Amino acid sequence: MSAVRLIRSAVLSETAEYAYAATVDAAGLRMIFTAGACPLDSDGNTVAVGDVAGQARQVMANLEQALGDAGAELTDVLQTTVYVASSDRSDLTTAWRVVRNGFGEHDAPSTLLGVAAFGYPDQLVEVVATAATVVAREPS
Repeated sequence: MSAVRLIRSAVLSETAEYAYAATVDAAGLRMIFTAGACPLDSDGNTVAVGDVAGQARQVMANLEQALGDAGAELTDVLQTTVYVASSDRSDLTTAWRVVRNGFGEHDAPSTLLGVAAFGYPDQLVEVVATAATVVAREPS
């Protein structure tokens, strides 16, 4: 029996051929590892084509949904990696500002990277996160 539980969202697009998050319970903690949150709507279409900020907003909404489906919130995030399909630093900082603002006061460690391309048509932004929550104990 595996300790890993894969989370599939009833809300996010089924276009992705992978779980949106995974959890593992250990020593009273549930670790949550998300897939890259993409700028897809619930029908699997890339939103805000050509708009880094618009795609970053959709990515954050999708990340929040995937975390919620796994029983977590943005404030449970331990770290993120933000990917932007661009070598232009202004595109990277545009995406970063949206992602950073999405986390509010919760400034978890993060890495920002420019990459060559993504798997979905017209995709410019993706965010991967690791989170942890306390596992609720059953009453004795």
